[in-house]
Amino acid sequence: MKKIFYILFFFIGLCAFQANKGFAQTAKSRAQLEKEKEEVQKKLLEFDKILKQTAESKKTTIGQLNVVNKQLETRVTYIRTLSREVSLINNEISDTEKRIKSLENDLENLKEEYSQMVYTSSKLNQGLTMTTFIFSSSTFKQFYMRLKYLKQYTDARKKQVEQIEIVTKDLADQRVRLENKKIEKQQVINQEEQQRKQLAKAKNEQQSIVSTLTKQEVDLRKKIAQAKKQQENLNNLIKRAIEDEIRKAEAEAKKSNSKTTKSSGSSIPMTPEAAALSNSFAGNKGKLPWPVATGFVSKKFGTHPHPTLKGIVEDNDGVDIQTTPNSSVRSVFDGEVIKIGTIPGYGGTIVVKHGEYYTMYSKLKVVSVKTGDKVKAKQVLGQVYTNKDGIAEVHFETWKGLQPMNPSSWLAGQ
Repeated sequence: MKKIFYILFFFIGLCAFQANKGFAQTAKSRAQLEKEKEEVQKKLLEFDKILKQTAESKKTTIGQLNVVNKQLETRVTYIRTLSREVSLINNEISDTEKRIKSLENDLENLKEEYSQMVYTSSKLNQGLTMTTFIFSSSTFKQFYMRLKYLKQYTDARKKQVEQIEIVTKDLADQRVRLENKKIEKQQVINQEEQQRKQLAKAKNEQQSIVSTLTKQEVDLRKKIAQAKKQQENLNNLIKRAIEDEIRKAEAEAKKSNSKTTKSSGSSIPMTPEAAALSNSFAGNKGKLPWPVATGFVSKKFGTHPHPTLKGIVEDNDGVDIQTTPNSSVRSVFDGEVIKIGTIPGYGGTIVVKHGEYYTMYSKLKVVSVKTGDKVKAKQVLGQVYTNKDGIAEVHFETWKGLQPMNPSSWLAGQ
C-alpha cells in the first residue's frame, strides 16, 4: 500500500514539474508578445498624431497618403500579433484543460487509495476499535508492533488527507485559471475585430486619397520635376563639401609630410583620431540612432515608383523621415560640422563629418550649430521644417567619401 502511495505521490510531483516548466515557457512567449504589442500600439498612436497634424491643412497630399499607408502596414502587423495571442491563449486553455483532467484523475486515485486504506485497516482489526486492538495484544512484542502499526497508519492517513487537500486546491485554481483564460481570449478576439474594422476604414481612406491625388496629376508632375532639381542641388552641395575636405586632408598630409592613417578600405589620408572615428562609425552600422526621435521613412533610398502616378519613378540619395512639426533634428554620431547651407525646397542643410563618412540633414527651419562645431551623438542640430501642406519631414543622407549609401542600413531598427 505504501509503495503505491509513494509512486502516486511521485507521479503527481512529476506532473506538477512538467506543468510549471510549460507555464514558464508560455510566460516567456507571452512577455515577448506583450512587448511586440506595446511597440505596435506606440507606433499607431504616433502615426495617428502625425496624420492628424498633416490633415489640418485641409488639403489632400502625398504626406497624408504616406501616413495612411504606414498605418495600414502597422495595423496589419497588429492584427497578426493579436492572432498570435489568440493562438497562444488557445494553447494555454488546452494545457489547462489537460492539467484539470490529470488532477481529476489524481484526486480520484487518491480518494480510492484512502478508501482502500480504511477498508484494509478495518479488515486487519477485525472490526475492533484501535484502542481495543492495541490492548488486546497477548504479548509485549505484539503490543509494540500494533502500536508501531498504529503510528504508521495514522501518518499515512494524514499524508493522504494532506495530498487530497493539495490536489483539490490545485484543481480549483486551475478551473479558475481556465475561466479567466476564456475571458481573456474573448477580449483579444474583440480587439482583433475592432482592429479589422479600423483597417477597413483606413483602406477606404487610402483609396479616397489616391483617387484625389490621381486627379492632381499635372500638379504632381510639376512637384516631381521640382524635387528632382532640388535633389541635384543638394547633391552638388554635399559633393563640394566632401571634395573640399578631401583636398584639405591631402594638402595637410603633403605639407606636414607626416605619417597618416587610413581606415579600412579608405583612400583618404587621415589623422589617427579621424581614422578611429571613421572605424567606430563603420562599426555601428545598423545601430545608429534616428535623426528624429519619432517618425517613419516616408520616402526610401534609391529608385522607386511614384505612389499614385503610373510609369513615374523617383530617385532618392537618402531617406525622407516624416515626423511631427517642430521636432528636433539630431546628429546620429560624433563628428564635426563642415557645411551649413540653404537649398530652395530643402531649407537649412547641415553636413557632419565622421572620419571618411558624412551625414547630411536637410529640410530644417532652424539650425542650432555652426561650421566647425564638434557634435556628439543625439546632439540637437536644428528643428524640422513644416511645409504649407502641414508635412514635417527631414531629409537624411549617409555618404562614404563621394559615394552615397542607403541610410536605412545604418539606422537602428530598420
